[in-house]
Amino acid sequence: MKILVTGSAGFIAGYLVQQLLEGGHEVVGLDNFSKYGAVERSFQDHPRYRFLEADARDVPLMKELAAECDHFIACAARIGGITYFHEYAYDLLAENERITAAAFDAALHAHRHHRLQKITVLSSSMVYENATVFPSPEGHERQCPPPSSTYGFQKLACEYFARGAWEQHKLPYTICRPFNCVGTGERRALGDKDVPSGNIKLAMSHVVPDLVQKVLKGQDPLHLLGAGNQVRCYTYGGDLARGILAAMLHPAATNEDFNLSTPVATTVLELAELIWRKVHGDSKPFRWVSDPPYPHDVQMRIPDTRKAREVLGFEATTSLSGVLDEVIPWVEQEIAEGRI
Repeated sequence: MKILVTGSAGFIAGYLVQQLLEGGHEVVGLDNFSKYGAVERSFQDHPRYRFLEADARDVPLMKELAAECDHFIACAARIGGITYFHEYAYDLLAENERITAAAFDAALHAHRHHRLQKITVLSSSMVYENATVFPSPEGHERQCPPPSSTYGFQKLACEYFARGAWEQHKLPYTICRPFNCVGTGERRALGDKDVPSGNIKLAMSHVVPDLVQKVLKGQDPLHLLGAGNQVRCYTYGGDLARGILAAMLHPAATNEDFNLSTPVATTVLELAELIWRKVHGDSKPFRWVSDPPYPHDVQMRIPDTRKAREVLGFEATTSLSGVLDEVIPWVEQEIAEGRI
C-alpha cells in the first residue's frame, strides 16, 4: 500500500513513518522543514521511502502526490510549545487553515479521479481545551465550549473539514486525536522565543523535555509553571504511531474519530518528582517553586480511550517511567551537543 504523509519530518510522524515502513508499506513523505530546520530521520534512505522537501500548501503538488497513493495521512501543521499559542496566534490559525484546505482539496481530487481510498486526519487533544466532562469521550468536542486558543480552534475546524468533505463529496475519513505525545526527536522549534524559568531558558516549552533539561542542568529548586496540579496523560510516540496506523487500516474506523492516548493521568508535580528521582535518586531532596502559568495552560485533559480499545483493539501500553528512561538520556545528549 502506498501512503502519503505530510509533515513527515515532524515529531509524531517520525514514529509513524518508521512503523509504516516496518509494516511493508511504501511511503511518500513531504515536509518543508519549517519547524526544526533540516533534519534527517533513520528511515531517510529506506528504499520504500520517497521524500520531498516542499510546502503542504502547494495544491497542485499535493494533488499530484495524492493521486498516486492509496491513503493520505495529513500530519502537517504549524505547531510549537505553549509559547507558540501566544506569539503566533494568527499564524497558527491562518497557516494551518491553508494547510488543511490544501490537504482536502488534494484528497477530494485524488479520491474522485484516482485511487485514494481515505484521508486520515491528525487532530489534537486541544479540541477538548474547554472540556467539562472527564474522561472526555469522542463527541464531547462538539458539546463543550469551543477551544480558547487559535490552535485548538483550528484543529476543531480540521475535523469539520473531514465531516464536510464526507457529507458533500463522500470522501471517507478517520480523525485521530493524540494526547501529549512524548518521546525522542523533538527539538526546539524555529521561531520559538527563549522563555526564562528560574535560571534556565526553556528550549521547547513542552513540559516533559523542559523539565528534564532543567533537572539535568541542576536547577534547584525546580521551577514549575503554575501550581503543578495540571493533569495530563503522557503518551509515548511509538504507541501513538500504532494507534494512527490501526485507525488508518481498520474498516470500522471509516468516518469515525478516536482519542489516542494512555488513560493514565499524571499531575505536572508528579511528573516533575518522577524526573527528579530518575536523575538524582535519593541524593537530593525534591524541591520546587511555582511560576505564573500561561493563560492557555489547560488544567485538566483526560481522554476517554474506550472507543479506540473496543473498535481498533488499540491501547497505549508504554508507562511514563519507561518513556522517561528513553527521553532523559536523549535530552542529556542534546544538551551535551549544544542543541538544547
